[in-house]
Amino acid sequence: MRLVILGGGGFRVPLVHRALLMDRSPGRVTELVLHDVDRARLDAIGKVLAERSAGVPDAPSITATTDLDDALRGADFVFSAIRVGGLAGRAADELVARQEGVLGQETVGAGGVSYALRTVPVAVDIARRIAAVAPEAWVINFTNPAGVVTEAMARHLGDRVIGICDSPVGLGRRVARALDVDLDTAWPDYVGLNHLGWLRSLHVDGVDLLPRLLADTDRLESFEEGKLFGADWLRTLGAIPNEYLHYYYSTREAVASGASRGAFLLEQQRKFYEAPSFASWDRTRLEREATYMAETRDDERDSGDLDGGGYEQVALALMHAIANDWRTTLILNVPNGSTLSVLDARAVIEVPSTVDATGARPLVVSPLDDHAAALVGTVKAVDRAVLDAAAGGSKADAVKAFALHPLVDSVGVARRLLDGYRAHHPELGYLS
Repeated sequence: MRLVILGGGGFRVPLVHRALLMDRSPGRVTELVLHDVDRARLDAIGKVLAERSAGVPDAPSITATTDLDDALRGADFVFSAIRVGGLAGRAADELVARQEGVLGQETVGAGGVSYALRTVPVAVDIARRIAAVAPEAWVINFTNPAGVVTEAMARHLGDRVIGICDSPVGLGRRVARALDVDLDTAWPDYVGLNHLGWLRSLHVDGVDLLPRLLADTDRLESFEEGKLFGADWLRTLGAIPNEYLHYYYSTREAVASGASRGAFLLEQQRKFYEAPSFASWDRTRLEREATYMAETRDDERDSGDLDGGGYEQVALALMHAIANDWRTTLILNVPNGSTLSVLDARAVIEVPSTVDATGARPLVVSPLDDHAAALVGTVKAVDRAVLDAAAGGSKADAVKAFALHPLVDSVGVARRLLDGYRAHHPELGYLS
C-alpha cells in the first residue's frame, strides 16, 4: 500500500512513521512518500526516518519530493498535514489577536479564522489535484482547522476525504483510565465539531459509567479535563468537554495568560531543523507534548499523555478499516447527513462513525442540548463564512467570519483583525 504524506517535512511525521514500523497487519503500508514545499524540512525529517528504519525488517520504502503530482500518482491513501504559513504564521495569528485583546489560538477564535482563511484555498487546490491525479485515493485530513478544511476538500472529493483528530481519542482514553475500564470495550457518546465536542456518556456492557465518574470528585479531577474544568462545572454540564472548550468557558483567563504557543514552537523546532537527528527530534517532541496547553495547567502533564497524542493510531486504524474492509468504529470528522438536526447534511461534524471498505458513516447519537446546539451552530456559521470568503475572495465574508465568532466581541474588532492579518500574511492577498 502506498501512503503519501502532504506536509511530509512536518515535525510530527515521525510519529506516523513509528506507527507504520510497528504495523504488521495485512495490507500494511510498504511505500511512504513525503511531499513538502520546503526541501530542507523534507531532508531533515528524512534523516530522522532513516535512523528509525535502520535495522527494521520490511520497513516501508521512503521517497521525498516537492512535486505534488509526482507524489500523488499511484497513491492509495493521502494524509494531509500541511501548515500554510508555517509556525511563523501561527505566531503572527497569536500576536495580532493579542493586540486586539482576543484569543489567537490556532483553531479557536481569531487565530483559527485567520488560519482557515489562508489554508482553505490551498487545501481546495490540493483536493482538485488529488481528484485529477489519484481519483481512487482516500484522503485523511489532519490539517487544521480540521473541520472546515475537511468540509472544503469534501466539496471536490466527496466522501473520499475523512478528517481525524487526536483530541477525542485522548479524552476517551483518560476517562476510561479514571474509571478503570478498557476504552476498546466501551461506547463513547461523543459529538460536536472538531475541537468543540462533548463526551456525554461512556457505556460498558450497556451501562453508562459517566454518572459514576461525575459523582466521584477525586476520580473526576485525576485527569487533564477534570483538573482543567473542575468537578463542579463538569457536574453542571453533565458531560466532559473536549479540552479546547476551555477557551470558550474560560475565555478571559485564556486571553489574560498571554501564552504564545506558536512563538515557542517556532524557536523550539528551529533548533531541531538546524541539526536534525532522531535523538534531537525525540527530545523536542517530549518537550512539545509536556508543554501542550501548559497555560491551562498548574502541574505537569500526565506521563500517559506524552506518547504522541494518538492521531497516528487513528489514521492507521482508518486506513486498515478501508483497505481491508475491517468494520470498526472511530470518532471522525465526516458529513453530518441527518445525524444532527441543527446542521445541514454537508456540514462536517465530529462523531463516532462506522468505517469499512465503503468509507465512513456517522452513527446515530442523541440530540445536542440547547447550549451545545447553539455553540455548534454559531461556529459552523463561521466555517461557512470562511468557505464563502475562500471561494469568492470576498473581504466582506472574511470580516463576517471574524465577527460571527463567539470569541470576537465586535464588528470593529473583526475588521481590525482582518487588516492586521492581511498585513502579516501574503496568503490573504486574494481577499478584496
